[in-house]
Amino acid sequence: MGELLLKLLSGIDNPNLTTLLVSMFPLVELKGGIPIGTGLDLPLIISALLSYSGSSLIVIPIFFLLIPIFNLLKKIKLIRKIVEKIEAVFDKKANDIAKKNNGAPEQQVRKFLMLALFIFVAVPFPVTGVWTGTGIAVFLNMKFKDAFLPIVLGNLVAGILITLMTFLFQAYVDIIIDVLFVIAIIMLIVFIVKVIKSKPQTNKE
Repeated sequence: MGELLLKLLSGIDNPNLTTLLVSMFPLVELKGGIPIGTGLDLPLIISALLSYSGSSLIVIPIFFLLIPIFNLLKKIKLIRKIVEKIEAVFDKKANDIAKKNNGAPEQQVRKFLMLALFIFVAVPFPVTGVWTGTGIAVFLNMKFKDAFLPIVLGNLVAGILITLMTFLFQAYVDIIIDVLFVIAIIMLIVFIVKVIKSKPQTNKE
């Protein structure tokens, strides 16, 4: 699977642009972008920088457009319930984090949320990246200035860990991509199950 994916991507003329764009996709992000970039014969450091840049830049549109897009999609009757259930998943994660500081001073809560967001994104798992982290920040009603820094710093830590892993096991890049692909599929299935089981939220207007 990894070899097939690399063959498909290698058909695109610009491996730099390919790596940058791939790293912007949910579940893939830099965790998949870095090994994919090296699989496209880019130097590891270039692949890491491009993947980090792409996965960090996508935070901005996600943060400001997530709720408006959700609200727009909820106007489509066929997918309204699905969108509301996805909102419920993010809302639950946000509430779980917020409850840990219930009643604490505002400044303490702010610092805790920033630290929690940093740690969440820094863990190099497919569903703990910038997409989910930014979604949680939005549903926590965090300010952009408070959310952006811990997300991109956490993304940097995750990128360093993935870069190190790719460097140590560069001869097995196809296997790394396969493993990441399988994990991403599993986590996507888990997310879909959570969405199905969640109760719709209609208060995010």
